[in-house]
Amino acid sequence: MASMPSKNICIRRQQCPCGDWKCYITYEGDAEEGSAAPELVKAEKASSGAMVTPYVGMVFKSDDDAFEYYGNFARKNGFSIRKERSRISPQLGIYKRDFVCYRSGFAPVKKKPNGEHHRDRKSVRCGCDAKMYLSKEVVEGVSQWFVVQFSNVHNHELLEDDQVRLLPAYRKIHEADQERILLLSKAGFPIHRIVKMLELEKGIQGGQLPFLERDVRNFVQNRKKVVQENEALLSEKRENDVLELLEACKAMKEADDDFVYDFTVDANDKVENVAWSYSDSVNANAMFGDVVYFDSSHRSVTYGLLFGVWFGIDSYGRTIFFGCVLLQDETPQSFSWALQTFVRFMRGRCPQTILTDLDPGLRDAIRSEFPGTKHVIPHWNILYKVPCWFSPPLGSRYTEFKSEFDALFHIENTEEFEHQWRQMISLFELGSDKHTDLLYSVRASWAQAYVRGYFLAQMATIAYSKSIDAFLKGIFTAHTCLRSFFEQVGISASFQHQAHQETQYIHLKTCIPIEEHARSILTPFAFNALQQELLLAMQYAASEMANGSYIVRHFKSMDGEWLVIWLAEDDQIHCSCKEFESSGILCRHALRVLVIKNYFQLPDKYFLGRWRRECSLLVDDDQNNLGIGEEWFQEYQSLAETLFQESSITKERSDYVRKELTKELTRLLNEVRNLPEADGVCMNTSVSPAN
Repeated sequence: MASMPSKNICIRRQQCPCGDWKCYITYEGDAEEGSAAPELVKAEKASSGAMVTPYVGMVFKSDDDAFEYYGNFARKNGFSIRKERSRISPQLGIYKRDFVCYRSGFAPVKKKPNGEHHRDRKSVRCGCDAKMYLSKEVVEGVSQWFVVQFSNVHNHELLEDDQVRLLPAYRKIHEADQERILLLSKAGFPIHRIVKMLELEKGIQGGQLPFLERDVRNFVQNRKKVVQENEALLSEKRENDVLELLEACKAMKEADDDFVYDFTVDANDKVENVAWSYSDSVNANAMFGDVVYFDSSHRSVTYGLLFGVWFGIDSYGRTIFFGCVLLQDETPQSFSWALQTFVRFMRGRCPQTILTDLDPGLRDAIRSEFPGTKHVIPHWNILYKVPCWFSPPLGSRYTEFKSEFDALFHIENTEEFEHQWRQMISLFELGSDKHTDLLYSVRASWAQAYVRGYFLAQMATIAYSKSIDAFLKGIFTAHTCLRSFFEQVGISASFQHQAHQETQYIHLKTCIPIEEHARSILTPFAFNALQQELLLAMQYAASEMANGSYIVRHFKSMDGEWLVIWLAEDDQIHCSCKEFESSGILCRHALRVLVIKNYFQLPDKYFLGRWRRECSLLVDDDQNNLGIGEEWFQEYQSLAETLFQESSITKERSDYVRKELTKELTRLLNEVRNLPEADGVCMNTSVSPAN
């Protein structure tokens, strides 16, 4: 019986959001595995680069290194190699290796059981004597492989570059191409049409794939056999592993009553969708749940489940985990259940803004479940799709198109955006292109002209996307079942929440009173953003208008200008760039006007609670009664905040506090542990983020 593989590798979803099943997305990481172009480039580099011919006495760290080196040498010189013989000893294991030309030796004569000869097939073997023999020796406790014989004399014609790549040793169907071939085969495409489709998608000429049509045929036939053998086992494994996942959730709930999970079942009472979150995540959402990023870019190969994760960002700019979900499919109904469950987990709180990938089904679900929430598609979720969509049809004009398309992201006026979009579509003759139609239909979620002013808390940045990728890589291990996957998610989420921000000494750069005051209130992450805006504010000129408003321009550029409205009676300031509405940090234009108006401190309303130092130290509002510990805890909290603020003023203070505080807390902890453990009075001093 065939055994089921234990892999649960999660890969990025490749189906294109345009809805055409024949269209798929190639990610940057797939380039080396999935396209023919890198193979051709590698071959070209191998043929043009200098490579030392193997020689007797040449040393390798392992026999695998030697085989790889000889294989590269062979490809460069128009032949391939194979492993011939090896010798084993009890002391050294394999201690001799023979690598030979693929045409070495002669094909053995095969006979049928009745003595008749097999059908005479021509063999490529012709007794070629090209070879490289190796022997292993242990030198100072380290194993090394030495070349003991080498010959580069062939009795056959060597192949040119365009021929050698078609030798069996170099014909490989990489994983990304395998997925595409299986998808097309399942849709009923014949083999020759599949090959033609791959050539068109890669933008290469016929016959330039790194494999042949018969390789595709053999792969499809072999894979069908494996699928048929494993289908029943896979179905049983899915059911058992999902039940184990639910048991793990149940056990976690018993250990932590604030842990939350939910699931749905189909008409046959089989589990479809599962979602869960942790108490720390729910508490963190109370403070930092104003903006949420929902990542749904990965799918489990083994289980066929879509993996979605909710993320946020805390006051120190760190990525925080809110919850995750496993979905059976990608329909609006499944996404709606996921969103409903998330809100229920988060005690009914809907985010002010939600960031997602470009997915029509998810977009429809958000419209239905979060009607009052702003939906934003970060630019990085669009840019990585652009080469796949437009490079093949545009060819040499793609670079020009990419420049025009990038400029659209930065247009701030909707009328200008519409005008530039129409010009771009006309210039590149993309009027009937399905991908431009898709992008235009969701322009209100990605174009700066439409999303300007949506609160994003600095989450729509490349730096934030990299932190998301780092989290996902940490939980997608190669060999795991759903239960161990659940445990790994818990470990990663716990690490995110327990990571501590070290006390940082923050330098002042402008000597402006606004800067010094802001340093005592904002976290280092938020203060650095404000400080950068304050530095840039000095490069702008402000001209007062008759109505008291200001026109602010950069001193080197007169093209762009921003309108700043200052209302003195209410201590309010508004800028047309809407940076404060987007990030919660005042922009350089507004800061320039406030400096001119002799403000020494920013109005308190411009220090959002989510960016303040004390926001992560606040006591949960639900815990109105801390018992007899309330008074001393409030006193401790006040002292800790004051100490943190005072110590960050100079580096000397910061270093001194870190050194002395560690010693004092250690001493105090040891003394407390020596006191009696109970005195009959129970104290509740739990702390969590406040609303």
